[in-house]
This record gives sequence, C-alpha cells and structure tokens, in this order.
Amino acid sequence: MKTSNFLSMAALCLLFTTLYSCKSNNTESEVQNKTDISADKLAKIKSLGFSTDNLRKIDEGYLVEGDILLTDDNLTENAKGANLNIAETEQYRTTNIVTSLPRVITISVTNLPQVYSDAVNTMISRYNSLGLRITFQRAAAGTTGNINVVGFNEGPSGGFITLGSAGFPTSSGNPYNQIRMNTNAAAYGTNPNLLYLASVIQHEVGHCIGFRHTDYMNRAFSCGASGAGNEGASNVGAIRIPGTPSGPDSASFMLACSNGGNRTFNANDVIAINYLYK
Repeated sequence: MKTSNFLSMAALCLLFTTLYSCKSNNTESEVQNKTDISADKLAKIKSLGFSTDNLRKIDEGYLVEGDILLTDDNLTENAKGANLNIAETEQYRTTNIVTSLPRVITISVTNLPQVYSDAVNTMISRYNSLGLRITFQRAAAGTTGNINVVGFNEGPSGGFITLGSAGFPTSSGNPYNQIRMNTNAAAYGTNPNLLYLASVIQHEVGHCIGFRHTDYMNRAFSCGASGAGNEGASNVGAIRIPGTPSGPDSASFMLACSNGGNRTFNANDVIAINYLYK
C-alpha cells in the first residue's frame, strides 16, 4: 500500500490524497536496490507486464507497482489465466486463489506495537463478518500464522511512502504468507490510528488471498497522474470478477492508493469476495 504527494507531515502523504497500493514510490534505497537487480530479472519483470519504474529489491523478492511483491517463483511460473476486460474499472483476481475450502487462515503479528495487533483483530472481524468459506483467526501465542504481519522502517521519497506490501497466493492454493507494514513515523504518525491501520492490513490481506487492485488498468484513478499506468496482467493474472461494476469505484478497499482514512468493504467488494469465497 502506498500514499502519494508526501509533504512534511508525519502521516502517509500529502494533505489531499494518499495512495493505497502495497508499495511506495521513488525512495533513495529503491534507486540503489535497482542496480542490484540483474538485467535478466529486469527483462522478466518487464515481460510480465509490470513497470520497472521505482522497482525495488527486498529480501522477499521484488516490489513493483506500489505494493505488489513478486517472488522468484512468480517470475518463473507459467501463466495459467487470461487477462479480461482490461479497459474497465472493476474487481480483479489473480489466477491463483486460496483453495481447500472451507479453511481457517491464521494470522500472527511479530515485533510490532500493540496497535498493529489490535488492527489485525479489527481486520479479522471485518472479513469474518461476511460469512465466507475462508475465516481468519489469530495464531496461537508464540507461533507463526499462515500470514505473518511484520514491520519495516522506510521513510518517504519522491512524493510517496510505502504503507505496506504483500504478495499473491501460491500455485498450491495457499495465501501469501507475509504482510510488511511500515513503522516509520511518516507513514502512520507517532500514534497510528487503529482503523486506518486495519484498512491497510485489510487491503494487504486482499492481495494475500488473490485480489488485484480495483484500478489496476489505470492507477491514476486513485493515485493521481503520477501513478498512471496499467499494472499488466502478467503471469499472476488479472481476471475480472463477474458482477462487479464497469465504471470507477471510488470506495473499493482494493484501490491502488489509500485515501488516508478508514476504508473497508463496499457493496461491490462484497460481491467480489462472495464470488470467490462464499
């Protein structure tokens, strides 16, 4: 997840707009990290339809398009799905989704302040209230869940800051196993708002279970002109979910960029989630 147009305040971004994509733009470390990526990897990422602008190498893989984490497995996996209706603004899923339903997905929080743990509990309540065939619960104390929420500390640069990041489900039908949340004061301030954190984590869990950005075909819808561009179907897929709207959906929890506040499921999001998991 990302925010845009950072000024000097210790929140996500500018006073006007925040971005909701799992990654941030143009940090100094991104420029340095990109030089550590081989030409073959850059070519592969570009061939999959992802922009290499502001590409970052992190321990878990490659951070592209604001908040999307591509692993080495993603880069080598053959495409199995289609790219549908890319000119419209609708809910999209990846080729891989969580399988073996009904299923309980456990969530753990590692080395983060209490407010992050409380935000995870709020996120769990939001998903579980939908009555899906996937449910979420906290992992037992001292254990690592199917999804582990961890922290990283990175400041803003180039008008953007990363709020959080996550990847997509595996080819074996498991959710992506980690969400990274930015603990830098410029992301959420020195006293993070519980509902805002819960909204970002809710968005990142959406990626973990197979949702792409609602405005993946043109991120300018939520990110402004500087975020314009189609994220590309790539080998992870960008499959439109039937029943979701063909026009812009300004309240979707899976918009690429955050509005800086509390954003949860709207009616169209519920249609999309029910289609996959109810």
